[in-house]
Amino acid sequence: MRATAVVDSARRTLGPVGVCLPVSSTATASVGEERAGVRQLEHAGYRAAWTNEVIGKDALTQLSVLLAATEQMTFGTCVATIWARPPQTTHAAAAYLAQAHPHRFTLGLGVGYRQQAESVGRGFGRPLATLRDYVTGMDNHTRPPAPEAAYPRILGANGPKMLQLAAEIADGALPAGQPPEHTARARQLLGPDKLLVVGQLVVVDDDRDRARARARQVVTTWSTSATFRAGLAELGYPAKESVQASDRVVDALVAHGGPDTIAAKVHAHLAAGADHVTLLLPLGTEFTPGIHQLTLIAPALTDLT
Repeated sequence: MRATAVVDSARRTLGPVGVCLPVSSTATASVGEERAGVRQLEHAGYRAAWTNEVIGKDALTQLSVLLAATEQMTFGTCVATIWARPPQTTHAAAAYLAQAHPHRFTLGLGVGYRQQAESVGRGFGRPLATLRDYVTGMDNHTRPPAPEAAYPRILGANGPKMLQLAAEIADGALPAGQPPEHTARARQLLGPDKLLVVGQLVVVDDDRDRARARARQVVTTWSTSATFRAGLAELGYPAKESVQASDRVVDALVAHGGPDTIAAKVHAHLAAGADHVTLLLPLGTEFTPGIHQLTLIAPALTDLT
């Protein structure tokens, strides 16, 4: 069975590499700063940009502004949390964006965290069942969108069960913070006809020692999750190495250094089966400096095929 038209279209418009907009830990970027930032990224040659979502921030409203501010850039959510809005509302909003900006929008959905569910007075439940029910609910009691309002729907998925769910009920998956070996496994689980978007952790710094030190901090933060450690162990990285953030783990998970080093890691994911790789700067990176970093490395990345 060949890929659906919506997956074929997403592969063409997303291109091989994109960027996730920086997420500051001190202040939310203004609308003007975000408009200027995405225009700068588009001018630098990036064809796609992604944005995160937490409770209290509506990623779809944000993307409506950024889509209108750019000419051809494709946008996606990495990921929109299912706790932010009812499923039918998510579907209606996504279809509206897709109709307004054809072939320029990809919806990434994620089950998020127990605290997010509790913050809106909901029970977290079992992640697989919860996400399945949500995706099913997106299409229940909702009129099918017009053909021009079709959009790809992918699931935030690292573990094999969530990847299998994505293969069953969605157009693809978006794993993040994983080595290329995981990308190869994800492609195998999804099959050839699904969209595979990979989130690659990056630290941009020409100073090799400083870049690795910052990358180690990133890995230390991610490795606090027992699920994350277990997943790496299945790929041959023992939990002890993850907790200690060994050089081997740091080098496997984080593209750190100059443009060529980062491009090599992106290429490794593409060779392993990714359709698209989006670059994830460390959480807490200030917005404008982060945009500057991504612009500096663009020449080494935007010509990748």
